[in-house]
Amino acid sequence: MTPTTMTFFERFEVDILSGQKTITLRDEAEKHYVPGSVVTVSTFEDGREFCRLKILSVEPVLFDALTDYHAEQENMTLDELREVIQGIYPGIQQLYLISYQRVDT
Repeated sequence: MTPTTMTFFERFEVDILSGQKTITLRDEAEKHYVPGSVVTVSTFEDGREFCRLKILSVEPVLFDALTDYHAEQENMTLDELREVIQGIYPGIQQLYLISYQRVDT
């Protein structure tokens, strides 16, 4: 079944809406997004919907293989990105890079 929703922490909302954040890194449980599908996006904290995103690609990536390019797509430094990921998924190695573009607000 193709997922139709995605959540983000509120702190990422402005970057997503401005187009500065164009990827998300998720764990195994969230690798089932389908390129070409559109998902409704809401805040993790309170479920408030704030936009819709078109999924462009879903690719496996190892934590140790993250680069400045990935960090730039997340609108943060590589050190910040690694810290955020470890805060959400402690000790994770296998991630899934989901690229997207906003389709409306």
